Amino acid sequence: MPAAPIIRDASPEDLPAILDIYNDAVANTTAIWNDNLVDLANRKEWYAVRKARGFPVLVADVEGAVAGYAAYGDWRAFEGFRHTVEHSVYVHSGHRGLGLGRLLMRELVQRARQGGIHVMVGCIEAENTASIRLHESLGFRHVGRFEQVGTKFGRWLDLTCMELRTGA
Repeated sequence: MPAAPIIRDASPEDLPAILDIYNDAVANTTAIWNDNLVDLANRKEWYAVRKARGFPVLVADVEGAVAGYAAYGDWRAFEGFRHTVEHSVYVHSGHRGLGLGRLLMRELVQRARQGGIHVMVGCIEAENTASIRLHESLGFRHVGRFEQVGTKFGRWLDLTCMELRTGA
């Protein structure tokens, strides 16, 4: 029986694994609307920006390997939005469906509450029903849908927007 996953703060040593998960989502899913893979320097900058803002970057550690990650960053770059963040959660393709996304999100929401974040925003490709259901189960509510605002793999994509008021 495998060991229970550990949700912990990411370290710079975790960035190659985070890069692999990110690039797999870029190459094979509509979860990330980028067409081009990124390099390690990109993920180092991404990590540094979040850490500089005091924002968490979490990983799901399964028997010493990073099996998923979650983080949040500024939603909009204006002072008035300082209590609102946009988050992301990604799970390695070999670990999906095992509840790691839920574990990561629960901890991320708790960190947001502790950090004085009032609202968490999630923007999800509208056909990603698994992610939408996960967010609904955690108390996120639908606040809108933008139609054909993105494109990937030669087709237009819709964006479902969800929010959670954390109580902070």
